[in-house]
Amino acid sequence: MAARHTADPAKTRAAVEALVDWLRDDSRAAPSRTQLGEAVRLTARTLAASAPGSSVEVRVPPFVAVQCIEGPAHRRGNPPNVVETDPRTWLLLATGLATMADAAADGTLVMSGSRAAEIADWLPILRLWPATVTGSTDSPEPS
Repeated sequence: MAARHTADPAKTRAAVEALVDWLRDDSRAAPSRTQLGEAVRLTARTLAASAPGSSVEVRVPPFVAVQCIEGPAHRRGNPPNVVETDPRTWLLLATGLATMADAAADGTLVMSGSRAAEIADWLPILRLWPATVTGSTDSPEPS
């Protein structure tokens, strides 16, 4: 496996915030492949840095695959614990705009292995607050 890369928190947030309109509304113009790839790679690498280990592999084709979560290491062949999803679903999970249960139920997230669901303990990586209701002046306070 390639050397682990780290993600700068400010760059990660900026990359994701550049896509916020599309994440909240998939009828909006899709981001460029470059923008999408950067946000996906940075958030996945942030997960790997936050939950170091090699027991679960998270795949977001065609952009990135990372290993995370402490436990028995996987080195060759098919990993025993895999989470795989598309780039948009990954970013929705990484930002708290979707849950793993919802993504699994609608078929956009596939998990295999007894430990795959443990990545839920590490999500969201960064929170994007839901859009405020029209006419509301309330804004959520970060926790």
